[in-house]
Parts: sequence; structure tokens; C-alpha cells
Amino acid sequence: MDAFTAGLLQRIKATESDLTMARETGDDFLAEVEQAELEDLHRLAAEHGVKVTAASV
Repeated sequence: MDAFTAGLLQRIKATESDLTMARETGDDFLAEVEQAELEDLHRLAAEHGVKVTAASV
């Protein structure tokens, strides 16, 4: 796995964690921000052929 792929998967994992925490604490604004970031990261992964699965994040 190259550095780009590893970094992207790590960012997705961290953003998913942040999104979960925002939802659990009831921070709707932060949850929206994290959701948008996660969607952008998934789009970026798709554009570069990086497969994102539960096992890879």
C-alpha cells in the first residue's frame, strides 16, 4: 500500500470516529461538517481507485 492510500484510509477512519463522537454528543453542526468531510474523502478515494471497506479503515 502506498503512502497516499494509507494516508487516505487513515483520514477516513479518523473522520468516521469524529463523526460518531459528534453524533453521540449531540453536536449537530460538527456532525454535518464531519459528514461532508467523509463524503469528500470517499469521493477522493473513488477517483483514485482506492477501495474503502470496513476492513480497510
